Amino acid sequence: MATKKEVTKKEIESLPNKYAVRLDIDYPEKLDRLSSFFRLFWIIPVGIILGLVSGSGETVTNTVFLNNAGEVINRTRETAGGMAMGITSAVALMILFRQVYPRWWFDFQRELVRFETRVSAYAALLTDVYPSTVDEQAVHLEIDYPNVEKGLNRWLPLVKWFLAIPHYIVLAFLCVGAVFAVFFAWFTILFTGKYPKGLFDYVVGVARWALRVQAYAFLLVTDKYPPFSLQ
Repeated sequence: MATKKEVTKKEIESLPNKYAVRLDIDYPEKLDRLSSFFRLFWIIPVGIILGLVSGSGETVTNTVFLNNAGEVINRTRETAGGMAMGITSAVALMILFRQVYPRWWFDFQRELVRFETRVSAYAALLTDVYPSTVDEQAVHLEIDYPNVEKGLNRWLPLVKWFLAIPHYIVLAFLCVGAVFAVFFAWFTILFTGKYPKGLFDYVVGVARWALRVQAYAFLLVTDKYPPFSLQ
């Protein structure tokens, strides 16, 4: 007899118009009050690991040129973004010029996004399980590997970030709502040990929406425009 989770996953996989990225997080019947209270502190170690792996942040290099008299004659400032943006740029160029998405680049990005999502879920109190760097745990994220020649337009990577602007605007408001939802859920968990189901579904829905936009504009795994939906 199939479990409720297995049936739901099969139904999603069988949908003819399923999106290239799909997120589902198991709803916890009970959450630990102590772990939830100190969540901001307990997440620091894995947050540092995530920052190191993803190469997030910015490196700034200042170069000063002096003449023989010691006077400044030129100053340059260089910045370098994170690893994720570098891979996105490289993938865009590969799709543009060769219509190829290197499989190992995809695998790396998929596993990194999965890890990021597990950390985010833990930070948002959606699970008590400390984020693993390998195991799926309660966060189920699937990303389809694209057929570049048949499924992707070689020119779209140049403009996808721009086409997704409406989503950025909507997500800005949704994320503000998610922050308030997590804050309210934190108080509720401290008193009841439960995450209100409506708030849980909303926070997961915002994460799902954001991941679809990320898959379209930055992971570049699909040309299908992301739906404006939390579902």
